[in-house]
Amino acid sequence: MDVTLTIRRFNPETVDEPSWQSFEVSVQPTDRVLDALHTIKWEVDGTLTFRRSCAHGVCGSDAMRINGRNRLACKTLVKDIDPTKPITVEPIKGLPVLKDLVVDMEPFFAAYRSVMPFLVTDGHEPTRERLQSQSDRERFDDTTKCILCAACTTSCPVYWNDGQYFGPQAIVGAHRFIFDSRDAGGAERLEILNDREGVWRCRTTFNCTDACPRGIEVTKAIQEVKRALIFR
Repeated sequence: MDVTLTIRRFNPETVDEPSWQSFEVSVQPTDRVLDALHTIKWEVDGTLTFRRSCAHGVCGSDAMRINGRNRLACKTLVKDIDPTKPITVEPIKGLPVLKDLVVDMEPFFAAYRSVMPFLVTDGHEPTRERLQSQSDRERFDDTTKCILCAACTTSCPVYWNDGQYFGPQAIVGAHRFIFDSRDAGGAERLEILNDREGVWRCRTTFNCTDACPRGIEVTKAIQEVKRALIFR
């Protein structure tokens, strides 16, 4: 079948403003949008620029807006997004565009680093691994699924307009350790998230939960962090 991809193009070295360019390619209904982008890149226009790596929904590098929604191009089948109409593809919002579908991820990763996304422990190094019960693990299991694709953060209207907001993913990253029974840095992380009203900027629109390609209940995790701050 033939489909039309309308892609938002931008090369800061040659133009001042982005523009839209359409490509018609032949695909199978079960092909992914990433396959269509590869066809354009390899056979039509080699200047088209986008990120991708594993192509199996694990690395999170090919997050982009497809028909107005944040998705992973490698997990989005052509047949699932009405291929009879042009498929619009553009970079995720809220981050500076470097070229075409590639954005500068540094502000996103800076927010993630700021919440201390690593295990903090007390006491001497143990003689064996730090054991944890199954129920303790289940407490934060959902937020361990994050692949740092930025789909949740860049779907958030607060993040688009408020430079002080950490964004949903950073809060999810903090949640994963705040509720880890082996961790001793929870109080410090909560204070970081409380600073600048970071976590309180969330308006519970559920955009982040809808956008997550891993099915993480992002809004629920944010609410749990808010409750932890209230009752700490």
